[in-house]
Amino acid sequence: MAATDDAKNAQVARPSESRRDPEWLRQRLDRWLRQHEGSDARVTSVTVPESNGMSSETLLAEASWGGQDHSLVVRVAPQADSDPVFPRYDLDGQFRLIEHVRAHSDVPLPRLWWSETGDAALGAPFFVMDRVDGDVPPDVMPYNFGSWVSEATEEQRAQLMRESVAVLAKVHAVPIPDGDLVAPPVGDESPLRAHVRRLREFYDWATQGRAGSPLIERAFAWVDENLPEVDDNVLTWGDARIGNIMYRDFTPVAVLDWEMAAIGPRELDIAWMIFLHRFFQNLAEMATLDGLPDFLRREDVAAEYLNQTGYQPKNLDFYTAYSALIHAVIMFRIQCRAIHFGHAEEPTDPDELIMHRVTLEAMLAGTYWGQVK
Repeated sequence: MAATDDAKNAQVARPSESRRDPEWLRQRLDRWLRQHEGSDARVTSVTVPESNGMSSETLLAEASWGGQDHSLVVRVAPQADSDPVFPRYDLDGQFRLIEHVRAHSDVPLPRLWWSETGDAALGAPFFVMDRVDGDVPPDVMPYNFGSWVSEATEEQRAQLMRESVAVLAKVHAVPIPDGDLVAPPVGDESPLRAHVRRLREFYDWATQGRAGSPLIERAFAWVDENLPEVDDNVLTWGDARIGNIMYRDFTPVAVLDWEMAAIGPRELDIAWMIFLHRFFQNLAEMATLDGLPDFLRREDVAAEYLNQTGYQPKNLDFYTAYSALIHAVIMFRIQCRAIHFGHAEEPTDPDELIMHRVTLEAMLAGTYWGQVK
């Protein structure tokens, strides 16, 4: 698949039908802010970035209260008629989890202001946090060509890798929170088994009323047959990729998007960071571009994690394949959403909805990493 196809697919997954009118948002947010901060509070502008996410919506707002101006980010749960990517959005839970991480670590996080659990103000729950200035590795077009990451020096990219792995190490040192901030295992199942169960439940929801993917079904069977024993579980970030980190001078200044956080082995985050880079690297190579083959290499990420924590990552063949399965389920759902909005056609082979099907097939066969240069 060419890189231009990747950009097109990412955009059709964000159909305009799910977007809210900025002026409507400004008026409603302005009214809400005055109720919280007094009659002198104002929201002067709201914009909806073109690079909005594929799950919750991100708004940028300029506001003032108490005699001070504030640049804000508002994360809003998707509207029901937008055919959301996920069946459930617990933004208040994300808000409280970020507060927990802030209280127990120096993970760089934006300052949080409010969590609104009702839908009267904006039509859906939302939370508000400070906007942080910095650079995010782009997904469209992928950062491994034509971006500030690809144009950096090798030394700068090495620093970015070290600093990004340090984020994982810091998150994994945060105490596992009590209560419902992250979904606990059920009964006597292990955290990893619970993770797989929840992924399967998501897939079952995503395939209601439509044909499923034989490849995804085969991958679930492979995971069940190869599930490793785990005796060390931590708080995992979940969507642990550099595209969810904001950098300044190649140093993280904000860690974003906590909706996939869970309890589980630390390899879930380590392998996800490795796999997502390989996903973009494979796209570059299919487009006959060099990409960044020497960046975020599996052995380098594992060695850096060992150096920073004293923990040797284990079973990375399994965890990178499981990461490929997680990504396959998410991309399957996103492409089904594009079909729902009429921006893509239903393929004859459901496996065509998986952009990285060749990679997943090779990982299940145990041949993928031997092909990596």
